[in-house]
Amino acid sequence: MRLFYLVRSEDLSGVSGTGQVAEGVEFDDGQVVLSWFGRFHAVGVYPNVKAVVDIHGHEGKTTLEWIAA
Repeated sequence: MRLFYLVRSEDLSGVSGTGQVAEGVEFDDGQVVLSWFGRFHAVGVYPNVKAVVDIHGHEGKTTLEWIAA
């Protein structure tokens, strides 16, 4: 299991802001759960990290920052 932050350098939608916008966990089987900060506090489940980056990466404006154990 690995933990990470989703870090956004630019907020194209104006919804989530910049900096650390979500925290996530990648499970040993590759599945990912992402919990958003901010006013909406949504939680999403994704098949893998690539899906998170493909959906929320905004062409490199959002990256994963792995948290050392």
